[in-house]
Amino acid sequence: MTTKNTVIEAIKKINPNAEFVIGQNDINQITWLNGTTPIPKADIEAKMAELSTPEEEAAQRETEKASGKQKLKDLGLTDAEIKALTGA
Repeated sequence: MTTKNTVIEAIKKINPNAEFVIGQNDINQITWLNGTTPIPKADIEAKMAELSTPEEEAAQRETEKASGKQKLKDLGLTDAEIKALTGA
């Protein structure tokens, strides 16, 4: 995800109705449009820090997949049964 997309996502998480443009892919060059109340840069940066990167999301999915598979094994299912149910 580019920095500009991360800034846009963070702003939209804070204010889904915000109208703005970002110049030069720079958080310091946000122009707020149509009466949108400006969001302080510190608030945008804090929200950006909360957002997951695609790599973090992929790692989380793998962790959840392994956890789910282990739970099925704990219930007594075999690997073949788990594969038949989940396709994995």
